[in-house]
Amino acid sequence: MKENTDETSAEVVAESVNDTLDRDQRVEKHARNHILTAMGIGLFPLPIIDMVALVGVQLDMIRTIANEYNVPFRRDLGKSVITTLLGGFVPVALGGTLASLIKCIPLIGQSAGAVTMPVVAGAATYAISKVFIQHFESGGTFLDMDPAKVKVHFAEQFEKGKKVASDLKKEGKASPAN
Repeated sequence: MKENTDETSAEVVAESVNDTLDRDQRVEKHARNHILTAMGIGLFPLPIIDMVALVGVQLDMIRTIANEYNVPFRRDLGKSVITTLLGGFVPVALGGTLASLIKCIPLIGQSAGAVTMPVVAGAATYAISKVFIQHFESGGTFLDMDPAKVKVHFAEQFEKGKKVASDLKKEGKASPAN
């Protein structure tokens, strides 16, 4: 009888580990797809509208990540956290807004915006994904998310995200489909 219990427990543990690994892969795929979408939005030629669209993509990403962790999605709280993280991180907020507004300058502005905005958008989206993944992994919800407590983590992840976005941009240029 004890052997059956041990085997059953081992099967439950193995199934749980597989579910977690599957979830981790799905979450990373969702994040990557949203980062790529955010980078594409960074190429959008109209200033400010690109920032609005970017927040929409980031909210959708948070929704999909929350679903993977069985955390009820709260659009109002998600938007509040995104705004606080980006608004509180001055270089990102200024960089994103300036990269967006620079598109107003004919030819030069659009070229400069096309170079900088995709990386800024991708890095911010990457950082937001990492903040929410860590929060949900630790059992957190939207109700107990405190943006002030994750600002340092967000800043670290934003720096990593710049490299990730640059690498994704290079991959896209190297792809035969492009």
